[in-house]
Amino acid sequence: MKTLVVVDRPENWPLEIPGVEVVAALEYLTADRFGGSGLRVLNLCRSYRYQTLGYYVSLLALSRGHRPLPSVTTIQDLRTWSIVRVLSEELEELIQKSLEPLQSDEFELSIYFGENMAKRYRRLARRLYELFPAPLLRARFRRRHAEWEMVGLRLIGTKDVPEGHRPFVIEAASRHVRRRDRPPNRPVGRYDLAILVEEGEEEPPSDERAIKKLVKAGEAVGFEVDLISPDDYGRVGEYDALFLRMTTGVEHVTYRFARRAKAEGLVVIDEPDAILRCMNKVFLHELLSRHKVPTPKTRVVHRDNLERISGELGFPCILKRPDSAFSQGVKRADDLEAFRKLAAEYLETSELLIAQEFLPTEFDWRIGVLGGRALYACRYYMAKGHWQIIQHQGKSTRYGKVDTVPLGGAPSDVVALAVRAANLIGDGLFGVDLKEGPSGPMVIEVNDNPSLESGYEDAILGDELYEAVMRWFLDRLDRLRGTNRNEARNGAA
Repeated sequence: MKTLVVVDRPENWPLEIPGVEVVAALEYLTADRFGGSGLRVLNLCRSYRYQTLGYYVSLLALSRGHRPLPSVTTIQDLRTWSIVRVLSEELEELIQKSLEPLQSDEFELSIYFGENMAKRYRRLARRLYELFPAPLLRARFRRRHAEWEMVGLRLIGTKDVPEGHRPFVIEAASRHVRRRDRPPNRPVGRYDLAILVEEGEEEPPSDERAIKKLVKAGEAVGFEVDLISPDDYGRVGEYDALFLRMTTGVEHVTYRFARRAKAEGLVVIDEPDAILRCMNKVFLHELLSRHKVPTPKTRVVHRDNLERISGELGFPCILKRPDSAFSQGVKRADDLEAFRKLAAEYLETSELLIAQEFLPTEFDWRIGVLGGRALYACRYYMAKGHWQIIQHQGKSTRYGKVDTVPLGGAPSDVVALAVRAANLIGDGLFGVDLKEGPSGPMVIEVNDNPSLESGYEDAILGDELYEAVMRWFLDRLDRLRGTNRNEARNGAA
């Protein structure tokens, strides 16, 4: 991918980055030759204030499908100190550790493409860059009552770079460009897709073989695919699409990735709203109830209605923490004493809980739904001798068997209800869990981050499962970019 440096006046540009074209801001904004997609734009204008040239460079880069650094989102975030404070709070310990040896009470940290000249501050510089990706930043810190706090963070221009720092800035910029250059012999895709994975995750939604199949499927339909890790937060804006293949959570790095990707205009699974909606079972209960989606008898529990709810549901019944996942935070109460004890434990971390009638079944249906249509159907059987599909026993975990069937082999009312429930959340990828009861199918929950594992969910469709997901991304990007796929392919040929 070609990289441009966009500046106000190239004749006054003091730095030279090997292999990178320097373009005047007005030329970039008005020349036809920059109208196509597939450019990386390093926006190094003097000012990024609203409606200045620097602001318009990042804004129009977004509309053209280019990769601006900084993005409009970063520019706007840095203008609002409350956002800066909230996002940087997680760096509190790192700030204290990095600045503790300083003798002065004030300190400025220059961040050049995520780097700093002093090794001691490079980790702090990198973390600030990941939160606010921009070529040149300057942070101000002040010591108060023996504690350091960040009191300013702003974008700077090359005029703010001391003469002695310029060789280092050129090196950092060159490293930044090289890291993002396409390796030799790698297929050139129309779009860039990032798949977020974490090495060593205990229960990832996709195993290593499935990840390889996703990469292969993505390249087959026209993507350049990169596997990224939680350390690559600052790179999100360089892609067109993001696929989260880490277990999601609201107070988790995955939600921050999804939120930034959405703000940067990427097509993303899972969308931040989907994570919010699916990860809270109180919300999900209210949503399904309001739309009259059949579920087991369910009640919202708080400290003042414990006795009444236990009487309405009877025993045994199920208690769920709102953010429970993988059967953790979901337990069965066989009598009133167990109900009270379990509720007291869960209420320590949430003011509201979910209580649900116990419906023993041999298996749960899992219907995968993509883009508003059923994709696959599985029977997830209960772990042997247990009432859930997963049984946690200390450090060990036991699973029930998985039986994948053709969509036509699943009851039509089960499939239809799963699609209806998923569509209340969004049009991405969802896994809907259902039970079959005497009065028909009932939705247990909707998962925003369903498993796609080799040999299980793909047992019927094979590689077509992964290609279907990649075509979903491609179709959404074509719509977003206003591209006719056939025309684009003919042009690429």
